[in-house]
Parts: sequence; C-alpha cells; structure tokens
Amino acid sequence: MLPLLAPALLTGLLATASLQTWAAEAPAATPAPQFPLRDFFASPPQGFFRISDGGRWLSWMQPAVGDGGPTPRRNLFVQTLDGSKPTGQPRQLTRESARDIANYFWKGDGTLLFQKDFGGDENFHVVAVDAVSGQVRDLSPYEGARAEIIDTLDEDPDNILLQHNRRDKQAMDVYRVNVKTGAETLVARNPGNIVAWLPDHAGKLRVAVASDGVNNQLLYRATEADEFKAIIATDFRTEVSPQFFDFDNQGLYLLSNRGRDRKALVKLDPGKPDLEQVVYEHPTVDLSGASYSRLRKVLTVAEFTEDKQGRHSFDAATTQLYARLAQKLPGYELMLQASTRAEDKFVVAAASDRTPGTRYLYDAKADTLSKLADINPRLPEAQMATMQPVRYRARDGLEIPAYLTLPVDRAPKNLACVINPHGGPWARDQWGFNPEVQFLANRGYCVLQMNFRGSTGFGRKFWEASFGQWGLSMQDDISDGVAWLVGQGIADPKRIGLYGGSYGGYATLAGVTFTPKLYAAAVDYVGVSNLFTFMKTIPPYWEPFRQQMYAMVGNPDDPKDNARLAATSPALHVDRIQTPLLIAQGAKDPRVNKAESDQVVEALKKRGVTVQYLVKDNEGHGFHNEENQFEFYGAMESFFGQHLKP
Repeated sequence: MLPLLAPALLTGLLATASLQTWAAEAPAATPAPQFPLRDFFASPPQGFFRISDGGRWLSWMQPAVGDGGPTPRRNLFVQTLDGSKPTGQPRQLTRESARDIANYFWKGDGTLLFQKDFGGDENFHVVAVDAVSGQVRDLSPYEGARAEIIDTLDEDPDNILLQHNRRDKQAMDVYRVNVKTGAETLVARNPGNIVAWLPDHAGKLRVAVASDGVNNQLLYRATEADEFKAIIATDFRTEVSPQFFDFDNQGLYLLSNRGRDRKALVKLDPGKPDLEQVVYEHPTVDLSGASYSRLRKVLTVAEFTEDKQGRHSFDAATTQLYARLAQKLPGYELMLQASTRAEDKFVVAAASDRTPGTRYLYDAKADTLSKLADINPRLPEAQMATMQPVRYRARDGLEIPAYLTLPVDRAPKNLACVINPHGGPWARDQWGFNPEVQFLANRGYCVLQMNFRGSTGFGRKFWEASFGQWGLSMQDDISDGVAWLVGQGIADPKRIGLYGGSYGGYATLAGVTFTPKLYAAAVDYVGVSNLFTFMKTIPPYWEPFRQQMYAMVGNPDDPKDNARLAATSPALHVDRIQTPLLIAQGAKDPRVNKAESDQVVEALKKRGVTVQYLVKDNEGHGFHNEENQFEFYGAMESFFGQHLKP
C-alpha cells in the first residue's frame, strides 16, 4: 500500500445484478466476535521461512529481544535440517533491537543477507550474517548512503553485486563485494543516468537502463571489458524491462509493451533489438514477472493478476509441481517462497483472502508436506471476512476493478463503510489477506478498495489515463465508488469513512477537501498534501525520474501545470475541510516529508478546527515498529468508532 512513486513502478466477476440479489437475500445474523487489535497486527510468531541453497539450514524470523532494548523485534533464526526434518535447537542469529528486519536472503549454504535502515530514513545498509558463527558484517557501512543488492551471484560462493550511492547521492555505482571480508571492487561507475543494472548468469554486468526521466535506453555490452551501447530507445510510456538472460547468456528475456497495450514476456537477440519474439502474452492483463529454473535451465512461470493472482506454466515439471501441491492444499493460493539449489525441497505458502495461511516444507522426491507454522494462529479463518472482486463504472464510463469486503454475518445493507484507496499511485490492490481490511470488517465496517485509473496491471491505456489527474478523474473514480456502494444499498451515506496511506493519504485529503460532504470521517496516513512542496523534497535517488514525475503529475514551473497543481493541492484549500480528520506521520519519512502533514495540521488549527495528529520520531514512510502500529490502529479504531458508529 505505502510505496509512493517508487522508481520500480514508474514504469469471474460479480455483476451488479448478482450483488443486488445476493445483498437482498443475505440474512442478518449475529456478528462475528471482535478479536483484539493486536491479533491483527502483531508480528507472526514465526514467518518468512527460507531454506539454504544446499538444504543444510532452515531459517525464519520471529520476534526476539535484541542487544539494545527490551522490545522484541523480528530477528533471524536458523535450525539444521536432516533431509526435510529440522534437528537440533533453533539459534537466534541476529539481535536487532531498534527495528524489525523486513526481509532477507540466503547466499549459498552459509550466509544470510538482509537490509536495515535507521528510524525509517531508507538509507539501507546491506548486512551479512554467518549461519554457523553468527558473525555480523555490515557490507555498506556508509552513513547517509543507500545500498541495495543487485544479485546474490549464485555461481560465486564469496561475492555479491551491490549498488550504493556513497559517491553521489543521485547515482548508484555497482560493486562486487565479498560477504566474508566486506572488501569491495568497483564494477561500474554510474554516469548519473543509470536507473537499473542486470548481470548475466555468470555474474557479469552486461545490461543497464538509462533514463533522462522521460526517455529511456536499454544498454548492452558483450563483456564487462566493453562499453555499454544503446540498443533500444523508448519514451517512459513504453516499457522494455530486462528480466534475465537466456541460459547461454546471449539472449535476453524482457517484459515489454512495445507496440501493444499490455506487457508481455518477450525474448530478444541484442544484435537484432527490433525483433521481439513473444514468449507469452495474457489476453486481458499485464504480466508482472517471470521465473526460471536455474537447475534445469528452463522458463518455469509467467505471473499476472486478474481478479486473483495467476500463473502460466511453461514446462511439465512446473505444471506437475503446482498440481501436486494444489491437490494437497485445495482452495488456497500457493506460492513457492524458497527452494534448494537442487530444487528437491521447497518452502510453500498457502493463503487466501481470509487467512495469511500456513507455511510448509515440501519434499518433492518423497511428495510430502511438513507443516512449519501458521502465520497468524490468533485469527480463525472461518470468522474472517470474504474479499469479493467487483466492478463499477466511473462517470466517464471507464470500468473500475475493485474489491468489496463485508463484515461477517451482517446483512449488507446500510452499513458504515470505509473507502480505502491504495498507495503508489502506480500500484494496485490485490485479492488476498489484508490485516487492515480484516480489522475494519471485524469492527463492523464494509471496506471498498478500488483500482482507480492509473493502477498498474491493466494495460498502458488504463495507466496513462491517470496522467495529470491527481485530484481530478483519479479522485472521481474514488467518489464514484462511494456512489456505487450507496446505490447498491450497502452503504449508509451518512456513515462513510475514508482512509489511505501515501498516495492513498493524498486521495484522503483530496476527498475531504474537494468533496467535503461525502465523508463522515477520514484518516490520512503519510499522505501528500501539497504538490509543490512534495516535488521539492523527493529523495535524491529519485532525481533521474523528476522529469517523468513532471509528465505524470505536473511541473510546478510550467504555468499551465502550475494552476492545476495549485487547484488540486489539499493543503492550499484547507478552508474547505469540514470532515473530522486523523493524520499519522513518520518524522523521518524521505518520500513524504513531515512538512506535508504539518502544513495541514497547522492550517486547521489556525481555523480552530480540531485534528488528531500522531507523529512517530522513529518511523519513516509508514509505521513498522509493532508498538507504533498498535497505537495508530487503536487511534483509528476509536476515531472511526466515534464518527461512523458501526
């Protein structure tokens, strides 16, 4: 939900008639019991399971006390494996105390890698941990620099490819870094316009993407001794995104929408860059990614999302693998989250809209599943709400895909409802377990999440329909969702709330500013309020995308755009706000600076309007520490309860 304008993104239906019939026939019943707030938002007792390359180790994260304080944070644990059975005692490897570890990877069979920042500033360090000794080594110990892993270099036991902006805050240089010693060797110096890098399967850096913000070039070189040369040039509306090399390291697989509305998986000979071989194209939606088997050296799946997540399998072994798992775990969405290098053991996630599910260790040779953990055993699946894909028409006729979640065992009639636009804005909501949505449904609210124009995955035309439309047709799509809910008889028009984070926070502020009578209460979470100040404070590593943001949002220095940005900046029209408002903000947010929230709060206070303001000094773009999440959602529960009276 939260990533706003992230560089990586710059780039069967329930008909109305059926819903009306179902809504009219659904009987009222005793509502499901209320579960404690913490049951929705507490860290999993165990989660994020991984398996090392050689199958020697099982790893996971769980809350545990670190070295700097008594509050448990998500830390890394390991346990040895005997075949597919954990043996010996689990060991805590890391002792982080300030913030949870968000994610991690195995490097080979003996090293784990994770990223950490400080107070949410997003200046991530890449850290290596030895699985045997527990020795921790910071691989990018540079204050104020942001580091990211490009490739774990599966064929190189000691090194990874890492990029950081220590030399120039606006440019990421690439280094080959030894995970055992920390020694780094420069592989590529960024001239200032490179926004992505791609190595081949041998770990040689041979592809890059250059951008001036509006025009992009795909760069290629045959060896690391050669100069990069442009082989494809496009504007930013056309995506040609390299995924990986073919298995002889000569051709490239890419996601491309050149000459088409939807992104397809294509194969390209760098010597003949204008001849794309379409490998797979979905008939109605974009592809979101593709995977391959490094053992068998074949493509395995292409991924996409219709109403629910889907995949297209390319080979019989992959098809059979998913078929066996589906037979053992019917009714759940399945995901392979990790595997051994021999691809004989897999960590399998089984989840749905009503549960984050269970994780298993699957032994492919024995065809057996071993349960590892339930991700949230506190919430009974049978008492959670169902997320239903729906469609409605915007006022200009555009069809808007959405998800409707109704409280359990309540007649879908005259309900208090919360409208929840997603962040991004060039992202999308998806079907699946969402703790925020389930929490609100458990408190008696219906929840509508819409993929307004500009949401990704629905093709280029749908995406481009958002350009220059912050606060305009994008906002109309949200308002039209409210009208649809009311027209269905589901929502009580006097008890509709609005809640969103990041761009969804902007949409929240825009909603209460420009349609002040539509909502009875609103919660803005790290949202943009002023399009002028927002543009001036983007993180330095977004600088290559500034011109693209101007094209998609608006250029403050262009007189034509200037008037529109002024008209659609909620902070400049605070006098229109009548709706009770709760604002939450991280003090160290590098994407949406604290000043975005401050100026709204200050202006409302000058008018004598009460606004609740929750600021956390140790958070950035969204609250990650558990105690801060509990406080925020507790404030939201009380606030909506007071004004919406579910």
